[in-house]
Amino acid sequence: MTEEDPPRDGADNDDHPTARRRWTALVKETAIVVVLSLFIATVVRIFLVQPFLIPSGSMEDTLLVGDRVLVSKISLTFGDINRGDVVVFEDPGQWLGPGADTGDEGVGAVVKDFFEFVGVLPNDSEEHLIKRVIGTGGDTVACCDDAGRITVNGEPINETGYLYPGDSPSLSKFEEKVPDDEVFVMGDHRSNSGDSRIHGTVPEDLVVGKAFAIAWPVSRWGSVSGGDAFDDVPAP
Repeated sequence: MTEEDPPRDGADNDDHPTARRRWTALVKETAIVVVLSLFIATVVRIFLVQPFLIPSGSMEDTLLVGDRVLVSKISLTFGDINRGDVVVFEDPGQWLGPGADTGDEGVGAVVKDFFEFVGVLPNDSEEHLIKRVIGTGGDTVACCDDAGRITVNGEPINETGYLYPGDSPSLSKFEEKVPDDEVFVMGDHRSNSGDSRIHGTVPEDLVVGKAFAIAWPVSRWGSVSGGDAFDDVPAP
């Protein structure tokens, strides 16, 4: 007569420790992936490319309100700022007027700021502007010649490729020599742009980067460039 094996009362529970270990491992792996992704996004944002949200119509029709543009930072490290570049720069001092209350506060504002910092959300550009470079250090920018065109170092500029339809290059007359290490900038929608005609030139060290592409909406996908409008401008 054989003695039967006693029942294993804990048999039904054997899988529970294994399931817990698998769940813990999954949570750890997910956390590592999220942290690494945020780290990579932060590095990309700080050193390479940063998305910006267009908040106003000063660059219409090149850039529309609500467009998300990609701004290259590395281009400033390995290259110069050139005439025709569309650049994002920090407000040199009250170009945007007194700071407005956006209404964001509490945890929601902290979360929004965090995801903007790491590059998951586009920067809302509250303290930045985006304009087109018309003149660089040493250039003389003036308006206007007999045909109503902006001139740079005496060379008239054909701006029909980007100027807002129906706008004049400028309704105000001016002539300014751009200081070294600064840029003279203007919006493409000249009648709706507060720019260097009013506020003066911008130090190059305030330039964040060059806009090179529209990333969103999908219907607006495309590059952002200065074309060949400034190709014939002589050196200052």
